[in-house]
Amino acid sequence: MPLLASHASSMPRSGIRRIMDLAWASADPVIGLHVGEPSFSTPEHVRDAAADALARGETKYVPNPGIPALREAIADKVTSRNGFPALPEQVVVTAGGMQAISLALTAILTTGDEVLVPDPGWPNFDMAVRLLQGTPVRYPLTPERDFLPDVERLEDLVTDRTRAIVVNSPSNPLGTVFTEAIAEQLVRFADRHDLWVLSDECYDAFTFEAPHVSPARWDEQDRVLSLFSFSKTYAMTGMRVGYLVAPESVAPATAKMQEAILACVNAPAQRAALAALQGPQDSVEHMRATYRERRDRAVELLEGEGTRYLRPRGSFYLWLDVHDHTDGDVANWALDLLRRRHVAVAPGTAFGPAGEGWIRTSLATDTDQLLEGLARITKP
Repeated sequence: MPLLASHASSMPRSGIRRIMDLAWASADPVIGLHVGEPSFSTPEHVRDAAADALARGETKYVPNPGIPALREAIADKVTSRNGFPALPEQVVVTAGGMQAISLALTAILTTGDEVLVPDPGWPNFDMAVRLLQGTPVRYPLTPERDFLPDVERLEDLVTDRTRAIVVNSPSNPLGTVFTEAIAEQLVRFADRHDLWVLSDECYDAFTFEAPHVSPARWDEQDRVLSLFSFSKTYAMTGMRVGYLVAPESVAPATAKMQEAILACVNAPAQRAALAALQGPQDSVEHMRATYRERRDRAVELLEGEGTRYLRPRGSFYLWLDVHDHTDGDVANWALDLLRRRHVAVAPGTAFGPAGEGWIRTSLATDTDQLLEGLARITKP
């Protein structure tokens, strides 16, 4: 039989999925702290909008970049909430935030191009670059800098093949949030080296101490591609709706490419997304407040046990230091935790080599389950 393309067969599987498979297969009940799946139901008015669209027979093709009403609503949201001007023509509706990342990378990469990706960082950044035959180059995020980017260290990683940098705030897996100064520094770094900036902002609705900052606010050279999702903000993970906001000079190409990649996102899901944006936002406020409360209660527990952690300022993840327990192999330690204490966590190395000795736990889990899971992790 013909061989698979080398970039397809060699791409590693996500370390998070390995834990997920074992948790599903467990004969015993498992406390799942490993997945970023909101514990809340999709708001009723959002579900109703999808059902109404189906009842009306809205099951035909729609424009490749999305239905006009949704693109307009997204442009309004980005302008008013994210703080940078956007036109409907700059918006492409995608099948979740993941497809927005894939679409953006497809538009800018050629074989052998290098992309700077965060370490620790969401593993799908690395996977998406590899599938396009690019080369991910990890830039370190360290405890000494509270896991925030160090622009001076980025300078040493740039080569004549570097094409883009991926940035992520609020961060998955770290819960870090960029200040205005950091966001601007990253855009100016890209200006100096003529790089694209892919800004993953899928958790933009969930910050705790300070507002979210979009790097595109400092984009003066049409180089920032901003990526968002409805999945987390409105508990719509299974509906698969996200969006890419691109500069006016770039947007027509990405809209055209959508035809060859996806054709279009299904119409009922887009109607649901429109209802999410235009309807009441009390569910978002409730989720944000709940995640913050869970964070505070989790932190109180960890401090009582003397466990080191990174205090999350956004998203819904808690990054825990388990160096003293892992013997230098956090992936196997996480598997043993699942087998012995029936708690599933994402090992830090699933997010890059810099994650050794750390684990990601999800605040999206029910509060009682979260606290019980953390208690099992921290007990001797």
